[in-house]
Amino acid sequence: MLRNSPEGGTGGLAERLRRAGVAEVDVTPRRRAEYSGDASLYRVVPRAVVFPRHPDEAAAVLDVCRAEGVPLTSRGAGTSIAGNAVGAGVVLDFSRHMNSVLSVAPQTRTAVVEPGAVLASLQRAAAPHGLRFGPDPSTHNRCTLGGMIGNNACGSRALAYGRTGDNVVALDILAGTGERLTVGAPGGNDDLSPLLARLRKVTRSHLSVIRTELGRFPRQVSGYALEHLLPENGFDVARMLVGSEGTCAVTLGATVRLVAAPAATVLVVLGYPGMAEAADAVPAVLPHAPVALEGIDARIVQVVRDRRGTSAVPPLPNGAGWLFAEVPGATAGEARRAAADLTAAAGALDSVVVTDPARAAALWRIREDGAGLSARTPAGATAHAGWEDAAVPPEHLGAYLRDFDALLTERGLTGTPYGHFGDGCLHVRIDFPLHRPGGTAVFRDFLHDAARLVASYGGSLSGEHGDGRARGELLPLMYSPQALDAFAEVKAVFDPGDLLNPGVIVSPRPLDADLRPVPPGNRPGLPRRRLALAYPHDGGDLAAAVHRCTGVGKCRADTTAAGGVMCPSYLATGDEKDSTRGRARVLQEMVSGSLTPAGWRAPEVREALDLCLACKGCASDCPTGVDMASYKAEVLHQAYRHRLRPASHYSLGALPRWARLASHAPRAVNRLLALPPVAAAARFLGGIDQRRPLPRFAPRTFRQWFAEHEPVAAGAGERPPVLMWVDTFTDHFSPRTGIAAVRVLEHAGFEVRVTGPGVCCGLTWISTGRLTTARRVLDRSLDMLAPHVRAGVPVVGLEPSCTAVLRSDAADLLGPDDARATAVARATHTLAELLARHRPQWTPPRLDGVEAVAQPHCHQHAVMGWEADEELLRAAGASVRTVGGCCGLAGNFGAERGHYDISVKIAENALLPAVRALPPEGVVLADGFSCRTQLDHVAGRRGRHLAELLADRLPTRDDHTGRPKTVSGEGS
Repeated sequence: MLRNSPEGGTGGLAERLRRAGVAEVDVTPRRRAEYSGDASLYRVVPRAVVFPRHPDEAAAVLDVCRAEGVPLTSRGAGTSIAGNAVGAGVVLDFSRHMNSVLSVAPQTRTAVVEPGAVLASLQRAAAPHGLRFGPDPSTHNRCTLGGMIGNNACGSRALAYGRTGDNVVALDILAGTGERLTVGAPGGNDDLSPLLARLRKVTRSHLSVIRTELGRFPRQVSGYALEHLLPENGFDVARMLVGSEGTCAVTLGATVRLVAAPAATVLVVLGYPGMAEAADAVPAVLPHAPVALEGIDARIVQVVRDRRGTSAVPPLPNGAGWLFAEVPGATAGEARRAAADLTAAAGALDSVVVTDPARAAALWRIREDGAGLSARTPAGATAHAGWEDAAVPPEHLGAYLRDFDALLTERGLTGTPYGHFGDGCLHVRIDFPLHRPGGTAVFRDFLHDAARLVASYGGSLSGEHGDGRARGELLPLMYSPQALDAFAEVKAVFDPGDLLNPGVIVSPRPLDADLRPVPPGNRPGLPRRRLALAYPHDGGDLAAAVHRCTGVGKCRADTTAAGGVMCPSYLATGDEKDSTRGRARVLQEMVSGSLTPAGWRAPEVREALDLCLACKGCASDCPTGVDMASYKAEVLHQAYRHRLRPASHYSLGALPRWARLASHAPRAVNRLLALPPVAAAARFLGGIDQRRPLPRFAPRTFRQWFAEHEPVAAGAGERPPVLMWVDTFTDHFSPRTGIAAVRVLEHAGFEVRVTGPGVCCGLTWISTGRLTTARRVLDRSLDMLAPHVRAGVPVVGLEPSCTAVLRSDAADLLGPDDARATAVARATHTLAELLARHRPQWTPPRLDGVEAVAQPHCHQHAVMGWEADEELLRAAGASVRTVGGCCGLAGNFGAERGHYDISVKIAENALLPAVRALPPEGVVLADGFSCRTQLDHVAGRRGRHLAELLADRLPTRDDHTGRPKTVSGEGS
């Protein structure tokens, strides 16, 4: 079981909950580890996690908790940054089942939602009616309405549409007393409830303090919003409960207000000398009524460039601090005119009006990923939440920023600020030295001084994230004792037993009481065994690597429509254990020694990693750069070192060896494996699902074809050489891909050379955690490649996963100081990259009329990117729809026994619907052998490599000898 956590009889609690009619209760160590954190610094291990399917189950959970004196914490997506969604008793996760948008009423502009409904789902449901929910936090693609209600979430467009509290019409709640109420709606039970009668009495006794200290400016979120209980505000209990962080009631449902979406918007980007100067300009911009007014500075922009390349940041106006102003209009022309007026009044150094939606989306993405991107300082240090959410009246923001920067400098701290400047709200993560002795004291002292500073400007400790465990202790620095008494009395009315999310707002826990331990190095719980991977970005420290996860939960979002990949298994199961965050939480418990003594071999670790596809999507899509594929490889290596391994590690993990053996008699092997009893036995012994067809070996390998190939004559000019990396899949299973690539490269003017037999990237050994073998294989391969690379010969890879190993994983395995790995990584290209960089004068064959669906391989998405392919296809005239997500096969994953159903479900998320919508004559473009195999198995469509698509459009005779070119004949 989890150590250092109160057990309190988890099994007995689970049994009592089940007897009360609660169907889904989980008290396993792995589950409790997954829910021990949210997106904050805090770790609180729950006794049980419950997934209610119906309000009656939630009520039953509350009844048991009241009878047993067990705390209850409501949770949505767990993206709370202040420690609002962790608790030591029962955690009630509404996101799994109670996640529907029940209705949308365009006539009244309202919607009814369950607490676990994701905001993006509500936006999709409202969009056909020209409506939307106004507030939109940067986590809009995974945050839940219940969580937004708990924290009074705002987001960029709250400037125009208000906070969540301004958009809630009614709430269906369970008070801590067990009473179920509908508050806020006409005809509700306001007048019949004894609880609400007591609440009116408390309000009357505190009218003066409520009127003077609460509701002073829009982003005053700290404490309880008691101003809504004033007689002049209609005693609106629903709006008062918004922002109470689940400390007064459990939200079972909500009726929310929708707003009309602007007919047109444009983005104005304004440049200033620095962030403080950008803040100074806010009062001049606000009269022009932008929908959103956000601020960023050069630090966060540089983080994006460093992490994602210069192409990820569209050109910005001159300056080192910028305002992003979204300007609405009834027409596009009206929006542009409004943008011009705003620009004239803004006093900026420079400006640009962005009308291209794609460019605007790329700029907004910088802002939306701010919480994750800023988790690393420009110097590479870990930056923490804790003081990330203060707000001041907008007219004071510039002065506050200068004083805040001075405070950071005085304490020797740094951060990467950004925020909702139109609302005076500043977000920042700070490099508190929590990993050093005395670091917690630095954290505590800074938060107290920062609280005094924001209070001196009439501001709020929290502008939208809530107080949680991070700021509850600081409330006396912002509010009078009388105001705090009012909060306590209201809490006592709703929750006299202090069972609902205790330790938050009222009677708060000390702000440093539940901090997640940050290991000082690769020490406490890890076995004393040398790590196999280098972790070059984390000082060679696996503990630091797994603690990259800050819990922002982007891995729970479906970003496939925008080309994202992470996290395919979570999208298929909806289970926290299958998210990158859930896996990271379990690994964090492993390295800290909190899981069972089995360490690497703990069943909780095995369960958490079982459905990880090792797709590497998180390596690029996670804002903090979590690379779960590498962590999984390390765990498998350590867990099975010198031990018997799963059968698939010997079959699929050693595929290159089996393929070389089969190449001596491929036709005989194919005939043998075509016999059903033999195929069934081979699958059983190899740990392969019986529903997976076995691959057919090519009768003639690519290398055999190339040995007989007559190269194109040099002609008038000498042809520059290129070395083709011949991977196992191209050589033994899909020679046509290599043949097509040779044709394309020769047409582009290259002299094609190929790597010799026995050279391998080690991919299958890496994915199965056989890292000692992988290192040996790579070492031999790099020795072969090094002379070519030193001579300036570029390397081209056709299989994206193998190419990604040369570009990235080789250095992780052999160490960043291995000069061969570094040189090979620089010299290795995808086909499209090679053509763009080394033969920019080459004109690709025309692809006019080609309609294609493209599935970029996950490893290419994560390591190389698909931009060069996209540009080549666009320039050639093809019409291409790019599909995000994963194909679901992912090397050995989808072939392994026990993974087939999930593999197909992953393919159904994005790839298969896109393929079905493609006309029969359309092309499915998939460079990855796994992707093409999955398409063949579950869609009955043949996927094609980019090289094949280009080669098909080349002239039949394309050399100076006039010889006809061999197009096929590989027999695969």
